[in-house]
Amino acid sequence: MAYDLLIQNGTVVDGTGAPRQRADVGVAGGIIVEVDRRLTGPAERVIDASDLIVAPGFVDPHTHYDAQICWDSLTTPSSWHGVTTLVMGNCGVGLAPCRPESREVAAWDLVNVEAIPFDVLNRGVTWDWETFPEYMNAAQRRGTGVNLGFLAALTPFRHYVMGEESMERAATPPETKRVAALLREAMEAGALGFTTTNVAQHIGFHGRPLACRNASRDELRAYAHVLRDIGRGSIELALTNEVSVVDESEYELLDLLLTESQRPVTWLALLGRDDKPDATTNTLRDTEELLRRGAIPQVTCRPLIVQIDLRTPFIFANMECWNPAFNRSPEEQKRLYRDEAFRAAFRKELETPKIFSAKWERAFIHQVADPALRALEGRSVAEVAQERGADAIDTFLDLALEDELSMQFSYELFNADESRIPGLITDPRTMIGLSDGGAHVDMLCDAGYCTYLLGTWVRDRAAMTLEYAVQRITSEPAAFFGITRRGRIAPGLAADFAIFDLERVGSEKRGEMRHDLPGGGRRLVMPARGIEYTIVNGAVLFERGTHSGALPGQVLRSGDA
Repeated sequence: MAYDLLIQNGTVVDGTGAPRQRADVGVAGGIIVEVDRRLTGPAERVIDASDLIVAPGFVDPHTHYDAQICWDSLTTPSSWHGVTTLVMGNCGVGLAPCRPESREVAAWDLVNVEAIPFDVLNRGVTWDWETFPEYMNAAQRRGTGVNLGFLAALTPFRHYVMGEESMERAATPPETKRVAALLREAMEAGALGFTTTNVAQHIGFHGRPLACRNASRDELRAYAHVLRDIGRGSIELALTNEVSVVDESEYELLDLLLTESQRPVTWLALLGRDDKPDATTNTLRDTEELLRRGAIPQVTCRPLIVQIDLRTPFIFANMECWNPAFNRSPEEQKRLYRDEAFRAAFRKELETPKIFSAKWERAFIHQVADPALRALEGRSVAEVAQERGADAIDTFLDLALEDELSMQFSYELFNADESRIPGLITDPRTMIGLSDGGAHVDMLCDAGYCTYLLGTWVRDRAAMTLEYAVQRITSEPAAFFGITRRGRIAPGLAADFAIFDLERVGSEKRGEMRHDLPGGGRRLVMPARGIEYTIVNGAVLFERGTHSGALPGQVLRSGDA
């Protein structure tokens, strides 16, 4: 038969966990039509995949590209790494629905929760929508390189109905009914489910709680019933105020969402912690009943390394004493950081660390703006504090002030002991993800987790087989979100592929800073190695790192994904 695309001589790893096989793959009309030992026939494009792995395109379950899709049709850097389908709208924060007069609030929510600069959002977001269905339609109309799946973030829905009171209180029964109706509208338009957060660090406009955090149990029950009644969709929950630990009330919340929705629930996050080395194992044990019923925690295969500066102090957002630092001018922030009462409160909060553990020997001065401070680069805060004969907390704040709040610190938050990572990523009760693509743009970039998994944990350290690793980042997340036509290589499915060289595939632990956001804003990106072709719906998107010019992606809609 005739093909639009014929991939020959490759080693096919089909995403199901089945053993790899030498096979050709024929594509027509964006669909896989044949997978066989040897295919012949005319083709518009032939790719010789000799010595390469042909895998399904990777599916990223946790991104925040909600704004970036307005200015970056390729959703980089995820697409560089063989990701052909991504899911956004996580952690209860998003941009739709949104009335024109509420756009600033929605933008500041993204600033505070996902650390995307306000100026970037102000310049880059197109706002060619109001309702959630209009938001999805606008994404398809603009064009996209990869497939986009949308979760309905609960915060903008509550704000659309309740206004600023959504940041202060629970909804009344009539308000709850209206929010539920909007959520149903989003699901009927193709949303993959809804998301919310229970994390104190997630603050919104002017440092107030993100609106979805004020949702009562009765509200959440009503929203879960939307999914139950429709019979599809899933729930994502940023749950743990103390990462890798699920307390009694959080267990109860997971139980409620599972019971009332009768749908799967994924929660964040299980990460290796030095201060509680048994936390992940204990949590998997303690939540075993929930796991059997469809709850699944997300994990990452990488050390979680962040860059910190005190103009955007996201990492401290779960500390009450830091609330006055958000959405303030540099001069206001400097006054706060110099204040002895603030320093005392910061010191007190660090006595019981939750996310930032105050291991100052791990806090390194990564980059300075003032040339006079250049000699400090690469040194730890602990080392500088000892040299100055000063307290580490005072030194940290003083260093930032000396560099006019421009100083960049790097800090290994979680998974610092990489020996614990294999236990998390090979456990079938977990989902590999947590890329946070599009968020925390100048702090971290874990969008290269797929290539890191393949290069570090499959090839270099043999912690898992290639077949299982591919399954974990393709068919498993696809199945969780009901994306039935992707994540596997088989006739009749969408022709999404990541074709890579197993000998070269990989990515680094730390990204590189670029100034390519709207208005020249900076972001960390993670370059990819070894991805030879990224193919979306049968069209080549990238060939050896070069964009083909095509935008073959689709907006995925639940029930037809």
